[in-house]
Amino acid sequence: MARKPPQNWPQDLQSAGSMTVLDDAARPTPAKAALVDMGQAGDRDALARLNEAMKELKALAAAPLLRRAIDALNRENFTAGGKWALKALEQDDRNGVAWYLLAISRERAGDFTNSVKAYEAALQLLPNHSEVANDLGRLAHRMGMHQQAEKLFRHYMEHAPHEAQGYNNLATSVKDQGRVDEAVEILRAAITAMPESSMLWNTLGTVMIEGGDLANAATFIAEAVRLDPKFNKGRYNLSQVKLHLGEVEDALVDCEAALAKTATADDREMMKLARSSYQLALGRLGPGWDDYEARLSPQFADVTHFAIDRPRWAPGQDIAGKDFLVVGEQGLGDEVLFANVLPDIIRDLGPDGRLRIAVEPRLVDLFRRSFPGAEVSAHVTRVWATKPLRLVPGTDLETVDLWTPMASLMRQYRRTLADYPTDPAGYMAADTERVAHWRRLLADAGPAPKVGLLWKSAVTAGHRHRYFSPFEQWAPVLLTPGVAFVNLQYGDCEAELEQARRDLGVEIWSPPGIDLKKDLDDVTALACAMDLVIGFSNATFNLGAAAGAPSWLISAPGAWPRLGLTETYAWYPQARVFVPDAYQAWGPVFDRIAGDLAARVAAG
Repeated sequence: MARKPPQNWPQDLQSAGSMTVLDDAARPTPAKAALVDMGQAGDRDALARLNEAMKELKALAAAPLLRRAIDALNRENFTAGGKWALKALEQDDRNGVAWYLLAISRERAGDFTNSVKAYEAALQLLPNHSEVANDLGRLAHRMGMHQQAEKLFRHYMEHAPHEAQGYNNLATSVKDQGRVDEAVEILRAAITAMPESSMLWNTLGTVMIEGGDLANAATFIAEAVRLDPKFNKGRYNLSQVKLHLGEVEDALVDCEAALAKTATADDREMMKLARSSYQLALGRLGPGWDDYEARLSPQFADVTHFAIDRPRWAPGQDIAGKDFLVVGEQGLGDEVLFANVLPDIIRDLGPDGRLRIAVEPRLVDLFRRSFPGAEVSAHVTRVWATKPLRLVPGTDLETVDLWTPMASLMRQYRRTLADYPTDPAGYMAADTERVAHWRRLLADAGPAPKVGLLWKSAVTAGHRHRYFSPFEQWAPVLLTPGVAFVNLQYGDCEAELEQARRDLGVEIWSPPGIDLKKDLDDVTALACAMDLVIGFSNATFNLGAAAGAPSWLISAPGAWPRLGLTETYAWYPQARVFVPDAYQAWGPVFDRIAGDLAARVAAG
């Protein structure tokens, strides 16, 4: 289906568009906290231009078929659009417009692999039709192939130097390669030349969001919305800024307004998923968990598919006596967090029911100990047509009556705060022998209370840094007298440990003989051996807290897992919560933690 690029292509673009390169992409880029408007394949303006261009077609016999394809795409019927394009290709397989319409149809239907091939064929046959290069660049960017996307966008700009979209898309690709300053300069120059472009102002604002500069982000995105009051992505991005500032009610209003104006299915699902976060952050749990199902919509850009050919459970279905499969999802910490509901499932299955649980491989031992009556196996994730595909190879599916992704259970079992557990002992079971081992080892360090510390996530790309403070903010806590601090932080943290020694004269003890990233069963036992765990929400925090470890959570304004609470944490009833009064106002938070820690030590 794909053809080689024409001889007059730049040499680097020949590899940029090659299917061999793009097939290596593991999955589309993850959902962003801010939406960049990079344009869309087959929008109404582009289709109108194609309709006009068809008047020049020599292959008039195919024109009615192509017009039908365009009409179908205008109705967002991507399957029909693709079928009409294929019928045109049956008459003339060198019709570049037909290849282009087929590419648009397959991309909008989520079939990125065949879409890339069709775009390549179209670009060979329509080398001067620069929009093909732009569309292929956007698809490459969506698949995470940012260097190839950059080359395609530069190719587009050479042929369309006065189009704002070229500068916009190039800046986005450059920014996603870590060259933020260069992206800002590209956008500033473009805005100087095209100050009425809402797209450019919005993208400049998204760069500010990802860098944590919310004040400038709000200014630039507000200008985008002023220039185009119907600009739904800009309004959505304003909602994201307000969320991180802790203005959740206003964020929800903006998100609702953006949803009302959103035309494309993938953007609608993205915004519904965002709306779920706003509702949960406000404590509106029922509607929030209902909207959370958007993550499983086939039209959501980053949907994970499940290779499970069994009936899927729906809220309200009786599971008593059923063979029921629950599959973990999201990140590792989320699998532990959502496992909060499994005791309820065991209760409702009753003595004649059978629970099967599929979790991340590193969690299997812990889940087997915690839920001894369940059959626990590991799920695996593969890539299918660039989408994540989750399988449960260790589970015999033939007798499974019902199955569900784990978080979907929240819709029935966690619709109010009263539905959350109250037992401070937790629902996960640490290995008691390993807990005893770590307590003996810790005792050798002296009688001071042992406080485990967690200060970052291993995932630092994109917007994640907003939820974590700079390490130097921990100084008041680390200087608390009478405390022995223990490193529970996985990943490379030697720089922070050395910083504590050099700047504060504080030694944070690193436990020997354990991989804090991989040995999760032992990590849970280590956390439970602590007198207290203090830190941000990452996998280790969730493991310890779920097993009953005394825990103090440091959270950011607008963080949805708090479910609207500011002092307690519904998921783990023994946990306390510390939240700054304003975005990144971490200083008072750490002062308060230090004071409460000193009081705890003094009280013995």
